[in-house]
Amino acid sequence: MAARVKEVGKNPTGQARTRLARQAVIGAARTLFVERGYQAATIEAISELSDVPSATVYRLFVSKLGILKAVLDVSIAGDDRTASVAQRPEVAAVLAETDLTTLLTAFTELVVSINKRTNDVYRVLSNAAASDTGAAALFTNYQQQRAEGQRNFARRIADTRGLRPGLRERDVADLIHALMSPELYGLLVADRGWTPERYQRWLTQAITHQLTAP
Repeated sequence: MAARVKEVGKNPTGQARTRLARQAVIGAARTLFVERGYQAATIEAISELSDVPSATVYRLFVSKLGILKAVLDVSIAGDDRTASVAQRPEVAAVLAETDLTTLLTAFTELVVSINKRTNDVYRVLSNAAASDTGAAALFTNYQQQRAEGQRNFARRIADTRGLRPGLRERDVADLIHALMSPELYGLLVADRGWTPERYQRWLTQAITHQLTAP
């Protein structure tokens, strides 16, 4: 981690140093959160592993909860750019699909890629939420954001020709919520040993079967 903070040319800008420090802290925190759990991973331990002074860690993230939020945000997005997932071009490309089968396949691929990146962090947050009020609030906020994103996709899917007769937008949202949940991903991939590729194939078949007309 330390090398990453120090290796940005001979005279890195303040902005570059800050970004590298953030990346080092986020990487170290993720490792410690997963290995030790949220409660046991202290800011001092994160500072030591990342080789970023504790004072800098506090300045960048304010608190351990701020670090956890940053770890989750980066895991969901796949990088540390400020644009949210909903603002990413890959999401817009999926929503722009007009063929229902193609739309569902692309949507499934997107969801699996996010679940693959976030599974271990999601479990850390879920466990922490049971005993920490700040983590519980963060977990609730994450659930709300996920539900909003799913509603956007449900609305788009419901507007596409080929949907199974009788399904309403709410039905589509319910099926997406259940089949594409991080809990189900964790159950099959982390607990039952499925590969992400196997899960993606199964999920594509399952969601297509449930939503498209026979």
